Amino acid sequence: MNLTLKVWRQKNATAPGRFEAYEAKDVLPEMSFLEMLDVVNEELMERDEEPIAFDSDCREGICGTCSLVINGIPHGGRKGATVCQLHLRHFKEGDTITIEPWRAKAFPVVRDLVVDRSAFDRIIQAGGFVSVSTGGVPDANAIPVPKADAELAMDAAQCIGCGACVAACKNASAMLFVAAKVSHLGLLPQGKVEKDRRVAKLVEAMDAEGFGNCTVTGSCEAVCPKEISLHFIARLNRDYAVAMLKGRAV
Repeated sequence: MNLTLKVWRQKNATAPGRFEAYEAKDVLPEMSFLEMLDVVNEELMERDEEPIAFDSDCREGICGTCSLVINGIPHGGRKGATVCQLHLRHFKEGDTITIEPWRAKAFPVVRDLVVDRSAFDRIIQAGGFVSVSTGGVPDANAIPVPKADAELAMDAAQCIGCGACVAACKNASAMLFVAAKVSHLGLLPQGKVEKDRRVAKLVEAMDAEGFGNCTVTGSCEAVCPKEISLHFIARLNRDYAVAMLKGRAV
């Protein structure tokens, strides 16, 4: 099959960007989207042209680095899938595909389709962990955890921090990401000791990074490759309100 690609090219964060057209010729429907970009880049390098810069690592939908907006939708719009899990069989012969990076002030463009998502790292560094001393390692079954809580915590822990929620949100909000990180620790006994401090610190760090506010449009949940529920944002808001009432924010 043959496709036309309209790709965002940008030399660095301060340089003006633009769309450029490329032809993906004789690609196979069985190819993943990233494999198709590899083929296009090989052709560009054969012509001594600059290859298209894009991020990828695991190519198994685990790491979250394949951050592309395809035809206006982060990760391409396939439910519960990242770009590396998107295959060309979902497109038609002769299609024109627009490819651009995440669009958010907090995710500045590094080059072409690569953005700097270190803002997420700094949010986690602010308190997205368990730091209290627990002594020796207890037996796995020594601390009883209700099954409903354990399953909800694991649902939240599926977040891979890809940033699609930010890219899809009209306000570039990181609330779904922060909600997932707060919830997956706060629901478990080991994380409850620092629950109030954690939620206050993470929300403070999120605001400091320049992410927007949540207006509950649901676009984040719709594009999340791990289908993190919008309900976690409601849980985050409740936890944050409780922390503020307790005066635990620092």
